Amino acid sequence: MQTPHAGRTPAADDDTGALAPLRQPVFRMLWVTWLTANVCMWMNDVAAAWLMTSLTTSPVMVALVQSASTLPVFLLGLPSGALADILDRRRYFIVTQFWVAAVALLVCVVVLSDGMSAPLLLALTFANGMGLAMRWPVFAALVPELVPRPQLPAALALNGVSMNASRIIGPLVAGAVIASFGSAYVFVLNAVLSVVCGFVIRRWQREQKPRALPGERFFGAMRVGVQHVRQSQRMHAVLLRISLFFLQASALQALLPLLAKRMDGGGAGTFTLLLAGLGVGAIAAALYLPRLRGLMTRDQLVQRGSLVQAAATVVVAFSPNVYLALPVMVIAGMAWISVANSLTVSAQLALPDWVRARGMSIYQMALMGSSAMGAALWGQVASLSDLRTALVGSALFGLVAVVAARRVTLEGVGEEDLTPSHSIKSPPTAEPVDPDAGPVLVTIEYRIDPAHAVEFRAVMEETRRARLRQGALSWELFRDTADPSRYIEYLLDESWVDHLRRFDRFTAADDALRARRLRFHIGDQPPLVTRCIAQPVDARRASPQES
Repeated sequence: MQTPHAGRTPAADDDTGALAPLRQPVFRMLWVTWLTANVCMWMNDVAAAWLMTSLTTSPVMVALVQSASTLPVFLLGLPSGALADILDRRRYFIVTQFWVAAVALLVCVVVLSDGMSAPLLLALTFANGMGLAMRWPVFAALVPELVPRPQLPAALALNGVSMNASRIIGPLVAGAVIASFGSAYVFVLNAVLSVVCGFVIRRWQREQKPRALPGERFFGAMRVGVQHVRQSQRMHAVLLRISLFFLQASALQALLPLLAKRMDGGGAGTFTLLLAGLGVGAIAAALYLPRLRGLMTRDQLVQRGSLVQAAATVVVAFSPNVYLALPVMVIAGMAWISVANSLTVSAQLALPDWVRARGMSIYQMALMGSSAMGAALWGQVASLSDLRTALVGSALFGLVAVVAARRVTLEGVGEEDLTPSHSIKSPPTAEPVDPDAGPVLVTIEYRIDPAHAVEFRAVMEETRRARLRQGALSWELFRDTADPSRYIEYLLDESWVDHLRRFDRFTAADDALRARRLRFHIGDQPPLVTRCIAQPVDARRASPQES
């Protein structure tokens, strides 16, 4: 019998259909919770955006509602990702839910007391966005441990379904509540659902993996997360692509409330219907994505989806009524999910589990940061000119971005096997070592045939990136001036425990890279490895009399 916290059914492991991950009990439970949380997010954003139109007529202030909801992810994403990697992910997930509930209650009180203003609404929207910033990295890190690797693309597509189903449900519920009771009660419902989500997550008994080493420190964890992404060529391509796409795509959503008002008979219902159309298109495409991935590469999905989304933006900008705009919004949603899912899958496959939350938080920072910048940028363009000029400008930017980034491919660098490897054991020591002692100097001496020096240095360049991705402070390669065949690899770890952590972070790809290095070594013995710990010395200089 399947236990509640096992999370996987063997029969489903080889099933890669669009709905296969929902057969995993834990994934199904958390997916429903995530759907509810996203419904709350959309209810809040729709209610805030519509409330803002009653508080001000400024296009910039209306567009800044989206900026205020997404900017916290850009500012707080990395700290949130670090916490999600070093703390218990289940408990951290629960805290984020109750944070959102508390903010929703506060908004409700302010609206009911008739004390809301445009600046205050932006501030409270920002506070709600902080909850999103905290909970997204931890959920992104949990998904790969809940489903088999072949089901990961489908699971991420289902997350897209969740987001876009909430894009439909949230605005519809928010619109109905606003029409029947007023904006304040949207925030009441948001708070109630957020509390329910928190108690549902508490029912999940996540299996704890034993740790032989103490947890990482907060600032050190952030440093290692940034360093890992900086040294990952695959993540570079993903981050560039996601930033360019959402810098352009954010214009349509940010200015949609004003577009809806300008259409014939436009109002809150029109705005809600257009958002729902975007969600319907995304859901339809997400269910069809397994077949699309068999027909196109991820690069092709990103390029073609970006172009379709840009074209849809122009058509909606010139649509006189909802009857023309709605089907085009459906197409825009299909393009949006095709691009977003392809890039999210690429990011997940580029990250090992130990740094996944930090890596995905940086990915989300790029996504939300570009969305916030795009909303502010195109809102300002609309303020200085008009809505259509801003939307056409964003579409032209999208076209230029696709052409400019065509050489930056997601699959140009071969995918590495990031399965944890335990082939390298922790080194023995002559005596006990304080875990906080350091820095630790590691040297590895190689004997290399000078005729193969160029090829060896190329492999060592890959080694440099791998060592730094694992957390090393610095790395260099030296050659002996008196003996051209003698090379010394040097790396520095912050402390002894950080040095030991690198053994836990070793992957199958690192094993393969190590084998490539050793093929160049021509000595009778393996490369000589030494490990030295910095020692405190008396900094006082001896006086001439003493010397």
